[in-house]
Amino acid sequence: MKKDNISGYVFMMIVVLLCSLASCKQDEYYEDGGLAQAKFNGSIMAYLDSKPREFDTIAQIIRLAGLEEDFKTKEFTFFAPRDENIKTLIGQAKGTTVDNIYGVNGTLYTLGRDTIKTLADVDSTIWRKYLLRYMFSGKRKLMDYPQIDFDLLNVYKGQNYTALGNTVSNIGVVYNDAINDSDKNNITRLKYMGYRQLYISYIPDVSRPMVWISCPIASSDIQPDNGVVHVIDYTKSRFGFREYDIMLDILESKRY
Repeated sequence: MKKDNISGYVFMMIVVLLCSLASCKQDEYYEDGGLAQAKFNGSIMAYLDSKPREFDTIAQIIRLAGLEEDFKTKEFTFFAPRDENIKTLIGQAKGTTVDNIYGVNGTLYTLGRDTIKTLADVDSTIWRKYLLRYMFSGKRKLMDYPQIDFDLLNVYKGQNYTALGNTVSNIGVVYNDAINDSDKNNITRLKYMGYRQLYISYIPDVSRPMVWISCPIASSDIQPDNGVVHVIDYTKSRFGFREYDIMLDILESKRY
């Protein structure tokens, strides 16, 4: 009798575990399977400050740009770049790393101009200009954006949104296919039934509306008190979306 009770208990625990896993799967919208903590008790600024490994540099340039109060009180949606994007932008004055090849410091050094030693060496108006590309009025979570299919844009085309800096980006949700390949001889695919991933596509020139710089979102729907944060995949993006723009602005500001 005791053995039967134990077996029943184990069976019930397995059922509960499977139900929990199924529930998590339904809410999984991220390519890497990592779910962000949705609610955050504090402002967008406080959230960034609470994640120094990812956003310490971003938080610094927000303050240098004079946007700290906006991030504390204004309601908006922030597509957050990561610190790694700033490191790549700045680069090194000399060396053999990839950062040196593409970073602004390598070019400044070659031109004989003052290199960037601290973030404050970049004009604050430049930081402000490019941060505003990532800020959109109102609170919008993944579910608030339309579907986009990059292979079928005439049907699922996302939607264009104007950022607080008056630049335009297309934002949409990719509905991936659900693929079952457990049987290699009978692979099944369910169209648009897989995980969902948010994309932001910067449009450099509105006169050429289909020229996009697209970036996937690594973690979406983080909800501080005054907005929503979607964290951009730093491995597939550059700061300012088109790094060439900000590099030119910094080089121009460093002319003698």
